[in-house]
Amino acid sequence: MTSTTKALKILVSGDVEGHFDKLFGRVSAIQKKSGSFDLLLCVGEFFGKTNTEWEKYKSGQTKVPIPTLILGPCDASLSDVYQNNKDGLELCDNVTYLGRRGTFTGSSGLSLAYLSGVEGERSDMGHFTSEDVSTLLLPIESDTKFRGVDILLTSQWPKNPSKYASSVEADTESGGSSLISHLAVLLKPRYHFCACQDVFYERQPYRNHKVLAEKEKHVTRFISLAKVNNSQKKKYLYAFNITPMCNMEEAELTRQPPDVTECPYSKESMEKLVKEESAQQFFFGDTKSPDKGKKRPREEKREPGSHKKHPRPSGPCWFCLGSPEVEKHLVVSVGTECYLALAKGGLVPDHALILPIGHHQSMVLAPDDVREEIDKYKKALTKFYKQTNRSVIFFERNYKTQHLQIQAVPFPDDLKQEAKDSFLECAESESINLDEIPKHSDLKQIVPVGAPYFYAELPTGEKLLHRISKNFPLQFGREVLASVHLLNMPERVDWKVCKLRRDEEESHAEEFRNQFEQFDFNLQ
Repeated sequence: MTSTTKALKILVSGDVEGHFDKLFGRVSAIQKKSGSFDLLLCVGEFFGKTNTEWEKYKSGQTKVPIPTLILGPCDASLSDVYQNNKDGLELCDNVTYLGRRGTFTGSSGLSLAYLSGVEGERSDMGHFTSEDVSTLLLPIESDTKFRGVDILLTSQWPKNPSKYASSVEADTESGGSSLISHLAVLLKPRYHFCACQDVFYERQPYRNHKVLAEKEKHVTRFISLAKVNNSQKKKYLYAFNITPMCNMEEAELTRQPPDVTECPYSKESMEKLVKEESAQQFFFGDTKSPDKGKKRPREEKREPGSHKKHPRPSGPCWFCLGSPEVEKHLVVSVGTECYLALAKGGLVPDHALILPIGHHQSMVLAPDDVREEIDKYKKALTKFYKQTNRSVIFFERNYKTQHLQIQAVPFPDDLKQEAKDSFLECAESESINLDEIPKHSDLKQIVPVGAPYFYAELPTGEKLLHRISKNFPLQFGREVLASVHLLNMPERVDWKVCKLRRDEEESHAEEFRNQFEQFDFNLQ
């Protein structure tokens, strides 16, 4: 059932910085062409160092063409314009200052949350602190029916909103606020607008629930707008229609768009003062070459004794690269956080393993830098196999293992459409329930820490997950790849019968190493 309530037409602007004629002239032109809009929202710095154009609007000589809501200053020197910082203050006809922080619900039911200024050490005009954020969140803590807000307005960016999404040309690490990230997670806005970086960036929508673990919720769309008077014609005005969530059916509100991703804000980014846990570490090679841009000999890379630190296990581990148990003749590439090796008893000669150098048990427990380098290896392997007309399936079994292993098995490219059916067919025969999870999902957000699982990424983009309870077949991934639909080599399901002599393994590794070199990002 679709909502019959009339949608509101809204415009949102980036930093105005006193260029009122340009903004309101553009708004008037849009309204003449597309009809009247209900509201203009302004994020970032509304006033500038000089505000000569403001006088005619303040006096009523020139009319502001649309009801306009603005945030407070980011620069404390501009606070005088705001007349004693009174929330809900009408600065001139049709221009209202919302306040330093708070929520606002219009007669239409549209709900807004807003936070003015940038993060600082004390709360004043131009700055907010964790206390302001806590005060803003206080009303929702006791509201069991709270679902979120329609729009969140902040001037400053959250920290790293582009995670899991397209990249952005802005400093969102030092320029972003973890407090705003925290605010966005708890307020669950349908739209989050900000400015201050002179960048237009419209992120893919992200979900506000954990896949397979929570009921579906609405998505959030994050949008940053450029300055009104930017010289590069970057987008500073955004138009959209919105029906207040209070007037929407649940199914319509929670519909998931095809490009939806995981929420970019981790617990680490939400807790501003939380320090990273220290772990026992051992030394391993540094990735930086003394001669920038030149390749280094492999034997010089990341050998024990250098100053790169990685966590180590409490006991023997066959896969920690610093461990004496590792069969180093199978290693074909070493990165900063991970390494690539040929699988012992591989299904095919170039069946590879992506493994962290330090001791991490699974993708769910692996830190971001490890996960990022695993993704780099996946992309490199995909290109490597593609040159011989093959696709690749990546899978992980976090069950009866102590070290994270990502298996990479290539197979003929013309069979990639068969991959999903092969997995489902094998799962059915083993009475295994395989769930398909969204393509833009993050395993870390779906699987609880410590829970065993099997996970596969298919070349067609599908992701399959099984939460292991008991009696999971250890060779399930190999069984699928070896089936008649894919590699058609059922006799090679058990890796033990596929083991080669040491000299054969060394030969295969050397051949793989030479062929992979042009795709190895560590040598570029």
